[in-house]
Amino acid sequence: MTDSLLASQFAFKAWANAELLQALAQIDGDAFPAQRERAIRLLNHTYVVDRIFAAHLQGGTHAFTASNTPQTPELVALGAAVTESDRWYADYVARLDAPAMQQTLAFRFTDGDAGSMSRQEMLFHVLAHGAFHRGNIAMLLTECDVEQPRELFTRFLHAQQPQRRAGGGA
Repeated sequence: MTDSLLASQFAFKAWANAELLQALAQIDGDAFPAQRERAIRLLNHTYVVDRIFAAHLQGGTHAFTASNTPQTPELVALGAAVTESDRWYADYVARLDAPAMQQTLAFRFTDGDAGSMSRQEMLFHVLAHGAFHRGNIAMLLTECDVEQPRELFTRFLHAQQPQRRAGGGA
């Protein structure tokens, strides 16, 4: 994955998370309490894993002992944390050069097992993991009669660069 593609994927992740947060805020918690709780917990799990891998990427440690927290956070607080984390990843990717991207780092999983991955592999994991769980959450939105965000990279690109709609392709 090229540096520019990786950067655009993290911008897409932030955009998709922002749309997802708007949709989550529309869930009627009285009518769909279990689905709302599950959706928030899934997003929180994604956030926790993002922060765990942010620590790994920096060669540091984190305070998490599991891939989710015991308590379910309030949606507004979680949304702010997700937005800040997405900003951190965009800034981090912008600073990395090709040799740093390929560097393999050793770390420990929350279960104590050892692991090692290149920075690029970790970053791809964060992207894929987040996309997977946004899809899970989108299914819960449907159960709650909330329209799913249209999470399409093509939609993101055209929203960010409307001139792409001008044509010029085959």
